[in-house]
Amino acid sequence: MIELAGRLGFPSFVDAQGRPRYRNYEDFIIRYEDRPGIGFLSGWRGVDGEAALRGDPNPEQWQRYVEHQCFARHEVPEAGRYYKFANRAYLEWAERAGFLQTPERIVLQLWSEPLQKFRLAGEGRYEGPRPLDVHQARGLAEAFDPLPAWQVPLEHRYTDPGQYPLYAITQRPMMMYHSWDSQNAWLRQIISRNYLYVNPRTAQRLGIRDLGWAWVASPHGQVRVQVKHMEGVEEQTVWTWNAIGKQAGAWGLKREADEARTGFLLNHLISELLPPKGDLDASNSDPITGQAAWYDLRVRIEPAEAPAFDQPPAFAPVKPLPDAPPQTDALQYHTHTPVRLHRRLLDILTRR
Repeated sequence: MIELAGRLGFPSFVDAQGRPRYRNYEDFIIRYEDRPGIGFLSGWRGVDGEAALRGDPNPEQWQRYVEHQCFARHEVPEAGRYYKFANRAYLEWAERAGFLQTPERIVLQLWSEPLQKFRLAGEGRYEGPRPLDVHQARGLAEAFDPLPAWQVPLEHRYTDPGQYPLYAITQRPMMMYHSWDSQNAWLRQIISRNYLYVNPRTAQRLGIRDLGWAWVASPHGQVRVQVKHMEGVEEQTVWTWNAIGKQAGAWGLKREADEARTGFLLNHLISELLPPKGDLDASNSDPITGQAAWYDLRVRIEPAEAPAFDQPPAFAPVKPLPDAPPQTDALQYHTHTPVRLHRRLLDILTRR
């Protein structure tokens, strides 16, 4: 990417003559400056490496980080260690360090004026843009409270808690960023399928044993999952990793891959839209941030038989592209003849 940016002539990546400014990634990390003296790494700055936080690029900076196991330590002045949003000693130090643009106090808004402007727009009392649809206007007036407040999630207003007594949430696997990491063979050895984690008391009350199977249902659908007992789960909550389940044949995976056979997604249980209001299709998302309703889902679970092969809901395998290479069981990472270290070590020991 560094080389590509230089070839394309991006201003920050070429010099005055239009030549690439950085040799490689290491050179970029060392010499790039957002502002004079402010770069990616805060330790061992300055030509001699004696400066901290702010200073000229140091050609040996990368190596200093290697020697210190990637850590640099800086002490905040004692007078600036508390009440930092309004502590002059801290704010002035943070400006010198490049953490802040100015040493101005940071206002912690208990009353949020931007949210109040949205609410006034919904109430028709704002001089700027206002929604024309009555449902959208009502949503602004109800949801954009300038004071901290809890509101019933939108989907809960249409879900019977007696029929769906449990909360279902998801989170990203800590060893993966998202679903595209399924193409990483090393990460797939760590996790290639997911479970539904349930408190043991909840599971036992429902007759679901550890590593047993269950149906998870919401008003929008159901999926069959394998349950794992977990003491650390709140009794009214169940959870799983997201982005693990895959459609068979996707991502270059074979049809019998764990991601397709035993992996699953709670997405099938979450509606993208709320029940319509007149002619309006309302998104099932947080009204302020637009965040999807990952944490608004209510479900019920009940015992199920283990599936014979595919996980319901199952879809036809993805057809490979015409020019796609054939799927293989062999994984190769080198483009040269591998060095057999154990043989080389044996030769050395034998000669000795």
